[in-house]
Amino acid sequence: MGQTRRGRLSGRSKKRDPVAAQPPWSQPRMRFDPLRAVSEDELDAIHRASLRVLAETGIDFLDETALRQLADAGCDVDGNRVRFDPELVMSLVATTPSSFTLHAPNPARNLHIGDDVITYTSVASPPFVTGLGRDRRNGNREDYRNLLKMGQVLNSIHTVAGYPVEPMDLHPSVRHLHATHDMLTLSDKVPFVYSLSRQRNVDAIEMTRIARGVDQATISDEPSLYSVINASTPLRYDTVMLHGIQEMSASNQCIVITPFTLAGAMAPITVAGALVLQNAEALAGISYTQVVRAGSPVIYGGFTSNVDMRSGSPAFGTPEYWKACLVGGQLARRYGFPYRSSNVNASNSVDAQSAYESVIAIWGAVMGGVNLLLHGAGWLEGGLLTSYEKMVIDADILNMVTEMLQPITVDDASLAIEAIAEVGPAGHFFGTQHTQDRYATEHFQPMVSAWSNFETWDEGGRLEAHQRAETLAHQVIDAHVDPPMDAAIRTELDDFVDRRVAEGGVETDY
Repeated sequence: MGQTRRGRLSGRSKKRDPVAAQPPWSQPRMRFDPLRAVSEDELDAIHRASLRVLAETGIDFLDETALRQLADAGCDVDGNRVRFDPELVMSLVATTPSSFTLHAPNPARNLHIGDDVITYTSVASPPFVTGLGRDRRNGNREDYRNLLKMGQVLNSIHTVAGYPVEPMDLHPSVRHLHATHDMLTLSDKVPFVYSLSRQRNVDAIEMTRIARGVDQATISDEPSLYSVINASTPLRYDTVMLHGIQEMSASNQCIVITPFTLAGAMAPITVAGALVLQNAEALAGISYTQVVRAGSPVIYGGFTSNVDMRSGSPAFGTPEYWKACLVGGQLARRYGFPYRSSNVNASNSVDAQSAYESVIAIWGAVMGGVNLLLHGAGWLEGGLLTSYEKMVIDADILNMVTEMLQPITVDDASLAIEAIAEVGPAGHFFGTQHTQDRYATEHFQPMVSAWSNFETWDEGGRLEAHQRAETLAHQVIDAHVDPPMDAAIRTELDDFVDRRVAEGGVETDY
């Protein structure tokens, strides 16, 4: 037994490459029953209150085309104010698919959206970035490209949910062209488009079609990118958001309708009241996607949290956020929608607060039955800051969550009766064949955690989690290899971007 144990120790002394050893790319499944924060009667009360808001108060749609379409669909339209009959709402949302596939440039990266399947994304949209030995700085294309590379290499990130940091050194008129080109050439995962103008949506859809090497009919039949539409809470959808729905839903691409309801600020201070507003805005937006094109893919987004009532600053990863995540999932399941939530925190640095708030947010989302976890890796400072180190730490947490959702194997071999008999009283299992056959694969191995004793940790420089994560971030970037792309497709994609840039991209007033 002693010789066997020495063999084990020798095997474990080999240097482990945590990037190469990360779990393989796969979408986890929610194998537990989702938690319920409210009873069926209480959920029905939130539902009925939401419909009452839409029928009595209504919601503003700031676009003439949308107003005409909604009036033709049977809504009561008075100026910009739209009121929905409850039966009309329920008939419209009934046409949404409960699940669908998002098709990636690499078919092996296709995403199943809905049912009990979960998709993790990278952080999206912060204007600032920090990490790799440098302090907080403006978003730029170099960091943007590095973070795309990380999103490609890290297997727990299934899709890039927009710009992991805003590349502000690219002019807004052509930013979407260069950024989408980077997204499609540095990654082979499902891409994202911001709905900030009709032409930006049109360009991104066409670039995605080119990257997939398919025709217009195919990309219309196979949703291949997605966009988040935020209500301008309370009770308004702005023009650019509505144009995004019109272009994306008409093309059968995925829309994620997400009200941003902060209890005590732009939403009632009570969690129940904020959820009524969230649900009313979500139902209105989802209804409109089905007016544009019945059966087009849509996801119900929940983003209800609270604010610090002393300062007015948004708070994330709070008990209120956790409860709202659970009820958001209950509402989505009631209507048969896939459900989006987020991994968020309000910390300004990669510290304990950023970790525990993120864990609360992730666990609320997962136990709420989330299908799309946006901002899954890299978010800091309430969404204003992307961190390389936090992206690695979050990716590791997401791997842990995935492993936690895996079923426990219970069979003759795993019950280990023979191994127990072999060791007997007062022994140990290090040297048994049962252990030897499984020690390298039986237990989850994190990328960031340090499991060494104090003396080893001390001799190694007493590196803390954020310092180890910085080293790992460099390794992840270095491990990136551009995904293969057919030469003719690459030429067509390059030519499209060159032509659109030469045309000036989209018109801006600055």
